[in-house]
Amino acid sequence: MSDRPLLVEIINALEEQGLDRDEYQLQQVIDVEALERLVDSTGPHTDLEIWFSIGELRVIVTPSDVAVIKVS
Repeated sequence: MSDRPLLVEIINALEEQGLDRDEYQLQQVIDVEALERLVDSTGPHTDLEIWFSIGELRVIVTPSDVAVIKVS
């Protein structure tokens, strides 16, 4: 993952999938600060994988990456 805050990584990943910031309220879906603390408490080679959905998109957060996939 980059040196950017996890929140920015998640927002950028959602925008890359075409979801505008005004189409969702991330704080109603997940506590990003708690997620960031959890991810930061693990090492880069940990099998930690956290998934959550925003509309038709699934966000997958690992210690090394944020990915977004479309769920049908």
